[in-house]
Amino acid sequence: MNNILIHPSYFPSISHFVAIAQSDLVTFEMDDNFQKQTNRNRMYIYSPNGIQLLNIPIKHSKTAHQKTKDVRLETAFDWQKQHFKSLDAAYRSSPFFEYFEDDIRPIFEKKHEFLMDLNLESMSVVSKCLGLEFDYNETEEYFHDVTDKIDFRHLVNGKKDQAVFEPYTQVFGEKHGYLNNLSILDLLFNEGRHALEYLRQQKL
Repeated sequence: MNNILIHPSYFPSISHFVAIAQSDLVTFEMDDNFQKQTNRNRMYIYSPNGIQLLNIPIKHSKTAHQKTKDVRLETAFDWQKQHFKSLDAAYRSSPFFEYFEDDIRPIFEKKHEFLMDLNLESMSVVSKCLGLEFDYNETEEYFHDVTDKIDFRHLVNGKKDQAVFEPYTQVFGEKHGYLNNLSILDLLFNEGRHALEYLRQQKL
């Protein structure tokens, strides 16, 4: 798959990591304008009641176009505690939650100032849990069209991400059926170290 261009996002969708696992070099988009209603600051998990959105509150800018790397997190209430409680409720009974809990938990205890720093750290921690090593660059300016990389920036917008992957066992699968392309944490907690092999076998 060679060099890909992709957005850092909050515990990204499985499609993000399918692209990364099958690439030779990853370039992170660092110069885009922030867009609402995307996975830049949200993830979807499989809760006891079905699909659940975990959204990070951000401080709204007075300027119309704010770069994602300049977006600050809202710290007025403890969204981190809420998010981890939701993950605990969703995945405590999964095969690998307790195995990776000590790796994941610190992200929800650290006070990040910027969304981009949080996103990069969440992706780094998950990569280590997966046993996935990859080299990456960062963009220095924004280009609408790119010709030297495979452009996967659309994956950050869930509505434009049409990827469908092979089913794997999910905790509440018998209750609600298979839910496709959730946060990478869903795959990690259910499949553990088998997740990396799964990622390398999927098609985007």
